[in-house]
Amino acid sequence: MAITLHSSPFSPFGRKVKLALLHLGLMDKVTVVGTDTMNPEDPIRRANPLGKIPALVQEDGSVVYDSRVILEALDLMAGGGRIIPADPKARIAALTLQSLADGIMDALILTRYEAMFHEEAQRSEKWLAHQRGKVERAMAALEAAPPALAVHVGTITLACALGYQDIRFEGAWRKTHPRLVAWLDGFIAQMPAAWEQTTPKS
Repeated sequence: MAITLHSSPFSPFGRKVKLALLHLGLMDKVTVVGTDTMNPEDPIRRANPLGKIPALVQEDGSVVYDSRVILEALDLMAGGGRIIPADPKARIAALTLQSLADGIMDALILTRYEAMFHEEAQRSEKWLAHQRGKVERAMAALEAAPPALAVHVGTITLACALGYQDIRFEGAWRKTHPRLVAWLDGFIAQMPAAWEQTTPKS
């Protein structure tokens, strides 16, 4: 049974997995399946009871989700210590950065869903402000101290969080976060082909 990744071109969490696959040289082992999480007939609901992407169906039929666990599985598949550092201190730092960047993406997606699923009169400004606050605080902390450019689960996720803001929020973050702009440029320079390959085409 082939390895299958359920994902969507515009999912930053799916992009995170695809960047890892390309960086680790594993993409040729995986078939990417387009997924519509809103479609009750989509196979994602059988692969992941939560109906969320990404989900990785392994050769033995077992399914791994969410993106954090998938990246750990891919790191092990590639021999270990490739995108999750073996050194305990570096490992915790990389995983913490991943958690922070995942939180940015979660808040951005919730902000987008509020606009997608509720008419303007039904939207909660309090809820939107709550999500925006998460993003603003996280971005301010990262702007104050951008991480080193080593490629690992944390930096891959941060790059996807910034890239998602370019794609879905017109790159407004760039005006106020020059150090992160420079950081993202440096990160992309390490894997330009993979970044271009995983950039969704509108």
